[in-house]
Amino acid sequence: MTNLQGKTIVITGSSRGLGFEIARQVLQSGGNVVISSRSQSAVDAALQQLTPPGQSSDHVAGIAADVADIQQVRTLALAAIATFGSFQVWINNAAISGPYGPFFQVDPATAHALINTNIAGAYHGSLVASQYFLRCGQGKLINILGRGAKSPAPFQSLYSASKAWLRSFTSSLAKEIDNPAIGVFAFNPGMMLTDLLTHVEVIAGSEERLKAFPTVIRLLAHPPSKAAKKAIWIASAATEGKTGKIYSMTSTLSMLAGGVSYLWQKVTRQATTETDLQINTVEPFE
Repeated sequence: MTNLQGKTIVITGSSRGLGFEIARQVLQSGGNVVISSRSQSAVDAALQQLTPPGQSSDHVAGIAADVADIQQVRTLALAAIATFGSFQVWINNAAISGPYGPFFQVDPATAHALINTNIAGAYHGSLVASQYFLRCGQGKLINILGRGAKSPAPFQSLYSASKAWLRSFTSSLAKEIDNPAIGVFAFNPGMMLTDLLTHVEVIAGSEERLKAFPTVIRLLAHPPSKAAKKAIWIASAATEGKTGKIYSMTSTLSMLAGGVSYLWQKVTRQATTETDLQINTVEPFE
């Protein structure tokens, strides 16, 4: 297992999903972790899960922080420093997906919320973390990508554009920071079985386009624990001196492997795991 002994990792959007799983694996790897979410109750519930009865909570802390508000992001950084003395890794994981459907039917308030979280939120986290790392002379910033980071994703245009922006922003930031002890990375965890994937909003009239979605999930989605393991590796000493790298869990080989595995289960009549897909229809903006 990767050793994060003595390191403190701050993770935005970490009360569930990938962020929560990264936090869990940070603790298993001997590190300290500071989790966050917009809701204090969500943070408290996650902290309870991360510190079962009888186990020490000395290595985990968490506060509510809306990444759309830079003052709350600064407070998150200060909380990590106050609790553990410093932090060595910052992971911008907080994101929302928005409804599936034509962008011109998305309520502008919903679009602004996505932009404020996925773009402004990642910018705020990157700003606060990089300023701190520049003062300390070392550190690692990891920005989490998603679908659309490399190519367009129609009917998810707002989400995909936010991830394309984040990929470009991360690569630019890595070139701007002229210090080999400060690493700036992007990581695309691929399709994961988290609420972001399985709890979908779709604009009325676009439901038919999601007809094959459950099959796609069964073919390609993997548990967040797999991606979290890779994120832990990026946070470790293994990536020292490799700033600017973009890591990904998605590849043609992995997609083929998922398809072959699914077909083999069908041929051998093995039970396949049913995906708890929840689709909520919302009215188009007019």
